[in-house]
Amino acid sequence: MTSLEFAIALEEEGEKYYLRQAELNQDNYLAVVFNLLAKDEKRHAEILRRQFVNQEEVLEVNSALKDEDNIFVGIKDFVVKLTDDSEKQLKVYDEALNKEKESIELYQKLHDEAKDDKERALFAYLISQEKEHYHIFYNMLIMLNRPNEWVESAEFGLREEY
Repeated sequence: MTSLEFAIALEEEGEKYYLRQAELNQDNYLAVVFNLLAKDEKRHAEILRRQFVNQEEVLEVNSALKDEDNIFVGIKDFVVKLTDDSEKQLKVYDEALNKEKESIELYQKLHDEAKDDKERALFAYLISQEKEHYHIFYNMLIMLNRPNEWVESAEFGLREEY
């Protein structure tokens, strides 16, 4: 299996993973985020397939959430209930974060082993895309864990803004 074939399989697995998470989160708005990430992974696999057959590809900077500025428009207030499901959700985000980190590391390795500039550019592009996905999940985990980590009085101390 070539590095491109391996990368294609990785992106296809990522798409399946995010589609499954979207399905499991149909009852909340995270399904939108997971569907957008699945769409990104599918696009990455298509780019890799075209590269595999030596078809020219324009690597455009793309953000999973760029075209979805209005994801939260129309959402009503909701009450977060701490349940076992909340803990499971955090584990899903943490798992997704680890998958994105593994993808970044793999693409970095493939980038370093690339045969030519075209292949290096492709893997550099995929690294930047996966880093964006990583930051999405990293920020979600920080936001969701903040209530569990809050220990100081609002009256005293320095806190970062969020």
